[in-house]
Amino acid sequence: PVTAATLGSLLEAARWAASCFNEQPWRFLIATKDDPKAYDKMLDCFVEANQTWAKNAYILMISVGKQQFTRNDNPNPYGMYDVGQSLTSLTIQAEAMGLKVHQMGGFDKEKARTVYNIPTGYEPAAAVAIGYPGDVATFEESLREREQSPRSRKPLSEIAFKDDWDKSYF
Repeated sequence: PVTAATLGSLLEAARWAASCFNEQPWRFLIATKDDPKAYDKMLDCFVEANQTWAKNAYILMISVGKQQFTRNDNPNPYGMYDVGQSLTSLTIQAEAMGLKVHQMGGFDKEKARTVYNIPTGYEPAAAVAIGYPGDVATFEESLREREQSPRSRKPLSEIAFKDDWDKSYF
C-alpha cells in the first residue's frame, strides 16, 4: 500500500508547481484501495483498456483544471498546461520515492464530471494511476509485452528548431 504520508508528499510536490499568475488551477480527485467503493467509482470512469491494468494501482486520480483566473474571471489559456506541470512535479516526486505514475487521457470526462459533481468552470484533464512497480512476470501477456518493449522518442532533430520551423537546431 501507499501510505497517506507518501500520498501527501506527492500532492505537496504537485501543489508547489509553477503556474501562470500563481493561479494554481489544479484540483485532484483521489481514490485509493483503502476505500473499494470510491476506488471502483473512479476506475469506472476509465476506458476499458485502461481499467484492465489500472485496477492494479493503489491510487487512482483524476486531475481537473480551473478554466478562469480567480482574480478577474477571464479565461485562463494556460490552466491545463499548469495542471500538466503539477502532474509532472508529482511524477518526479513519485519516481524519487520508488513509485510509478501513469497519466492517461483514456477516461470518460463527462462521466467524471457527473459522478464527481465537477462544477462549471472546471475541466477534467487527465486520469492517473499511481503505485509501486509490480512483478512483470505476473502481468497479462499483452501488458507484459508492452511493459518490456523498448521506449522510443522522436529524435531531437524533429522537435527542436532554429531560425525557421523547417531548420532543425541539431
